[in-house]
Amino acid sequence: MTTAYEFEATDIDGKNVPLADYRGKALLIVNVASKCGFTPQYTGLEKLWQDYRDRGLVVLGFPCDQFGNQEPGNEEEIKNFCSLTYEVDFPMFAKIEVNGANTHPLWKWLKKEKGGLLGIDAIKWNFTKFLVGRDGKPVKRYAPTDKPESIAGDIEAALG
Repeated sequence: MTTAYEFEATDIDGKNVPLADYRGKALLIVNVASKCGFTPQYTGLEKLWQDYRDRGLVVLGFPCDQFGNQEPGNEEEIKNFCSLTYEVDFPMFAKIEVNGANTHPLWKWLKKEKGGLLGIDAIKWNFTKFLVGRDGKPVKRYAPTDKPESIAGDIEAALG
């Protein structure tokens, strides 16, 4: 695979979504969790979505329960939590794995394209973020500690 647009994923409502549906858009792809110290980043992610979606940014949330059992709910519970607690309106997907033998293919590819610190590709924790340019190629990887608002400049550059 050479671009993010070649992948597909199941959305939080159980529908298969080809990422080609987002062709020509910049993507901010994030592994999220409802019971994490970084969970308040949903507010910043939603703000980025609201501020930049008309210019071509799509925030994609991928719930993951691989870190400290911080996403224990099912898709309906996750959807309700995000909607009621953080008014999340950006596209959310079904729970996935980002490390190990069952890593979602999109995440396997993202990690290969944009390795982590010291060349270690594994996702270290929830709220790791990947910015993908309009051409479908990853631009940058961000640590969980990188707040959404701190990457607005990179989003501006990716949007052109």
